[in-house]
Amino acid sequence: MVNFNGTIFQDNEQKISIHNRGLNYGDAVFETLKVVASKVYFLEDHYFRLMASMRILRMEIPMNFTMEFFEQEILKTVEAYNVTSEAYRVKVFVNRKTGGKYTPETNDIDFLISVETLGISFYTTNKTTYEVELFKDYYIPANLLSTLKTTSKVVNVLGSIYAKENNYQNCLLLNDKKQVIEALNGNIFLIKENLIITPPISDGCLRGIIRKQIIDICKLSKDYTLTEESISPFDLQKADELFITNVIVGIQSISRFRKKEYTSRVAKDLLQKLNVKARLSL
Repeated sequence: MVNFNGTIFQDNEQKISIHNRGLNYGDAVFETLKVVASKVYFLEDHYFRLMASMRILRMEIPMNFTMEFFEQEILKTVEAYNVTSEAYRVKVFVNRKTGGKYTPETNDIDFLISVETLGISFYTTNKTTYEVELFKDYYIPANLLSTLKTTSKVVNVLGSIYAKENNYQNCLLLNDKKQVIEALNGNIFLIKENLIITPPISDGCLRGIIRKQIIDICKLSKDYTLTEESISPFDLQKADELFITNVIVGIQSISRFRKKEYTSRVAKDLLQKLNVKARLSL
């Protein structure tokens, strides 16, 4: 089932126009959310990130596009999906309405919501080998647009193909200053003893929802010190731990980068705290 501008359609009923601006120009943003027990994890953070992204791209936000409306349309789509599951992955896709070439005829928007099932509701530790490598064919510009979840993700696609062809579980992306900024599907954190480092938004990394939660958790913790600073490829070799965050898996520990192997002590502790925070957000 898909929700197009508030109307529910079967997957094969709703057709996207060949002139869709997201398809033709990448003129679209999206949010990937986790829904558990008819509640959206970190709803407020997702909503405000989407609104900020739309404003940066100069899209016209409808007056009725409130957080309550946002939540209502998500849950309406999940209910219509009619497949019983503990949790759901929901994608909210917003594009500027069809019309124009590079210069749009309007800044009004369409939205599309799709749903798929997830295995379990809470975040768990993945104990399998998780090896990563740097993807150096292309670089991410260190600018504001790189921090948004737009549909312009060709570098992520090519990096994913590279990882698959070389039997890596993920790749780490570099910005145009050759700094490590994120993984293909989430933010990166580096741990050295009790110091936790994650790249600043100014380096061009995604303004991630779980990134924000981990930062907030660490600010309230006496066990860790968190700093936002640039990470070089050489820093990866000196770390005790590396992990990736996104809203679907929560925290994914990296077990190996080249000849370096990592522990996951801090990641496991933070995962427990993240689960508590996620429940409190419902």
